Amino acid sequence: MKLKSINQILGYVELVENREFELFSNGYTSDLLSDVMGNAQADSVLITIQAHKNTIAVATLSDLRAIILCNGRQAPEDMIKAAEDESIAIYLTDDNQFDASWKIRQLLEN
Repeated sequence: MKLKSINQILGYVELVENREFELFSNGYTSDLLSDVMGNAQADSVLITIQAHKNTIAVATLSDLRAIILCNGRQAPEDMIKAAEDESIAIYLTDDNQFDASWKIRQLLEN
């Protein structure tokens, strides 16, 4: 599935673009970053409310393509800068994590 679908189909705000990879193959929902490191599959998008620079570090270590920040969370400047440096996309939504996870699953199934 193309990352651009997150913005184009779901209407999530694309804050940072992933300039290296345009596709993702799975999603993972968690707010516990050690859980993400141990269980998220590479090429996934992370659905979370963890809006800080450490989330980018975990995404990089786990070979994730994007982070979807839920519940209207905003990314601080240091997170945005780290995401740009590591080419990790960031999307923003007012959806809660359950709804965002369901929508990502629907994208992947269609």
